[in-house]
This record gives sequence, structure tokens and C-alpha cells, in this order.
Amino acid sequence: MAGRLGSSKRLGDDYLSLHGRVIEELRQAILSRRLKPGERLVEGRLADELGVSRNPVREAIRVLESEGLVEVTARRGASVVTMSDEEARETIEVRAVLEGQNARLAARRREESIIKRIAAVLKQGNEAVAGRRYDLLSDLNQQFHHELAEAGRNRVLADLLKRLRERTAMLFSPTDPVRQARTWDEHAAILRAIIAGDERAAATLAAEHVMRAGADFLSSLHVPDEGASLEAISAKYGLPSGSNAAQSVAAKPARRSPPRSVTRRKKTES
Repeated sequence: MAGRLGSSKRLGDDYLSLHGRVIEELRQAILSRRLKPGERLVEGRLADELGVSRNPVREAIRVLESEGLVEVTARRGASVVTMSDEEARETIEVRAVLEGQNARLAARRREESIIKRIAAVLKQGNEAVAGRRYDLLSDLNQQFHHELAEAGRNRVLADLLKRLRERTAMLFSPTDPVRQARTWDEHAAILRAIIAGDERAAATLAAEHVMRAGADFLSSLHVPDEGASLEAISAKYGLPSGSNAAQSVAAKPARRSPPRSVTRRKKTES
């Protein structure tokens, strides 16, 4: 693990907001998969690598545990959280519903200043894909979805999405160039629907985007049969592929309907 955290300037050399910087460094290490799911977080080792005492590392672990990125057990101590297939599917389903509602609100608001910021991030993402700078795409993807959440102009929804994005970021980190390119094509389609003020299309495309990324992740856990399509994999895990849904979206604005309620089943430890 040595050499994977921190930069040329160790964090211990700068005491301004030290706790916050340690939290952010560990968070990004988890989200970028420099720290892998299931990997133990040894306070002493992390403190040495970051050039800090154990105190800020211990506090960072507590914060990241509250965000759902770290789990602490009596047997293993702290480690990067892992998700079962079922937990991943349930989380993906909830995020898809909320991302769809947020995109619907963004298309309704159509705030020009935020749309310009989203377009700027989209341009950077497309340039990174074209230049094969895949190392930049994780951060740019987070920026895109952050700005998209802002465009919905609903603070409660934006906060929920932030927590879900952090929890699912490790699920949505494709390294396949084809998948990376498709991700940014889907981002562009969502933004076009928002600019057009088409609430139904924006909601459908945003939800499909999450569901497709989820299907990609779940398929990576199990080697599919030769020739298995994304649609077949999606059906296996109960995730709609959405391959034709966007084409059926009507051009006229959607009738407003009450938001769906989502109930998460409480899981018990085995």
C-alpha cells in the first residue's frame, strides 16, 4: 500500500484543516479504488504514509464510516466497505429513482448558469475520453453529477444524492474505454433533454444511465455466458436495460405526478 496515498507534499506539513484534508484524501483513495473494497485500513500505516498522527486518521475513518464508505467490525477493525450483489442492486435502484427525479426538476428549472457549468464539465469529460485520459474521468464524473444535483434546485434531494453517489462511486468506475465513452454520451443526452425542458426525457435518461452503470457493475462480478447481452444481464439481476425506453419518450411535456416512495429493506448481519 506504500506510496499510494498523499502527494509529494505530505499532509502533515500543512496543519490548516488537517482533519478535513485527511478525510478527503482517504475518501478519494476509496472512490478511485486506490484502496480496494475489503482492504483493511490500518491507522498506523495510513498515518505514516500521510505524515500525520493517528488522531486525524481515526477521525477520518469515523466520518467515512458514517458515509457508508468504511465498515468497522470487532474482528477486522476498519476496512473499505464491500457490497453484496443484493445490496448493490437495492442501492442502484434507489439512486436511479432519485437521479431521475432530480433531472426532471433540472429540466423544469433550466437555470442557465448551472447548465453552463454542466456543459463545461461535459466538454472536459469528452476531451478526456478522446485523449484517453481515463485517469481524469472519475473526478469529472463526480463533478458532472454534483452540478446536475445543483440544477434540480432541491437541497434535500441534492443531499440524498450526494450520499448515494459517495456510496455507489466505487460501483461506477468503468475502466473499459467503450463503457467510458458511452457514459459521457449518456451524460450529453441528459443535458440535451434538460436544455430542451423535456422533463420526461430527462428523468428517463438519468434513471437509465444509473441502471445501465449498475448492470455493468453487476456483470463484472460474474463472468457472463459468451454472447450475453447487457439486456440479458440486466434481466438476470432485475434491472431494466432501458434500451428502448428513451425512444418511446413523447415530445410533449410530461404530466406531473407525485414522486414514488422508496422503501429500503433493513438488512440484518449474519
